[in-house]
Amino acid sequence: MNESAEIICIGTELLLGDILNSNAQFLAQQLAQLGIPHYYQTVVGDNPLRIKRAVAIACERSRLLLFTGGLGPTPDDLTHETLADFFDVPLQEQADVLKDIQHKFAQRGRTMTENNRKQAQIPQTAQVLSNSVGSAPGIIWQPRSGLTLMTFPGVPREMQTMWREIAVPYLQANGWVQTVIHSRTLRFWGVSESALAEKVSPFLESDNPTVAPYASKGEVKLRISAKAASKELAHQLIQPIEAELREIGGSDCYGANEDTLASVVGDLLRTRQATLGVAESCTGGGLGSLLTSVSGSSEYFLGGVISYDNRVKVNALGVREQDLMEQGAVSDIVAKQMAVGVKTKLGVDWGLSITGIAGPGGGTATKPVGLVYIGLASPDQPPQSFVYHFGNSRGRDWIRHVSACSALDALRRELLKSPERPT
Repeated sequence: MNESAEIICIGTELLLGDILNSNAQFLAQQLAQLGIPHYYQTVVGDNPLRIKRAVAIACERSRLLLFTGGLGPTPDDLTHETLADFFDVPLQEQADVLKDIQHKFAQRGRTMTENNRKQAQIPQTAQVLSNSVGSAPGIIWQPRSGLTLMTFPGVPREMQTMWREIAVPYLQANGWVQTVIHSRTLRFWGVSESALAEKVSPFLESDNPTVAPYASKGEVKLRISAKAASKELAHQLIQPIEAELREIGGSDCYGANEDTLASVVGDLLRTRQATLGVAESCTGGGLGSLLTSVSGSSEYFLGGVISYDNRVKVNALGVREQDLMEQGAVSDIVAKQMAVGVKTKLGVDWGLSITGIAGPGGGTATKPVGLVYIGLASPDQPPQSFVYHFGNSRGRDWIRHVSACSALDALRRELLKSPERPT
């Protein structure tokens, strides 16, 4: 039997594609960080026979089985009773668990219904894995020698809290964590995956740390992973590699780990005590949405104008009608005027605009789908515009997303040229 973990996600809704299986991704990432080998994942519907078959196979090849889903109060929540039946152990109502469930219902001003008692039914020899967020507890169980089971609710927030608060300390205390795999992800915009991979190709052959490129929605990432006896030692291995990769990437490297273009731009605006307003056409508010996804963005982001119709461009932003008629809404001059217009209208330091053709219709031979202009009005320089040709092969949503991100990136690069103001 392999000294490895296996993830088993239970829920017919996962098989139907009704929800994204983010729990498997989270657990896989966590196992990698802990250095616990993980070779298999299984998704199985709410069916006792198929769940038992999945468990039987998993028991033959893995020592740690992690289950998510199937712990609720409804008839199709079958995880604990199916596991108890598989290992021929009776379920037993845990008084402490029942009391905890009743207390949580009372705190919310609700009365616990009878079907919720089901969540207090635990395999007789199992240890309760408590849920501080929701009502459904999990279990930590050794039903046979050399085999450990952990069950978690399917609700991601509950599962993640239980994993961090209880499961990880348990695994550490019981010898599962011998080495740590620590990762750091560098994030790039404005460079293709193939171009970046060519630049850093010598690092892609490294064994420890390893470097791997990934691309998603116009962004490229380099994940640096190091294996060591502790997170601190792994971090020491990563640091010099990260420094070299950042130097190679130059201004294309905008951040690391949980950084986003919006959060990085926000930090730059904050340290420069500068404000921003946006004018959007084809993105329809997507740029403003990215900016306001960052907590505290009201410090520097005042608002925007969604100038989808040309009349709004003229009346709200001061775009000249003649330029719209002669050059069209998707043009260098209109992008600049939109940026200047929103800067003036809102009284901000920086104005940022987007105008383009997101498709699938509306393109012409001279202005195809995917043509986007981004305008930028700075505090003390003439307005600029940047033209992008995103193509039409990936669809409207992709064009709108990369347009908003490219606008943030253009602003980021200009902000890097301007000095910080003393606090």
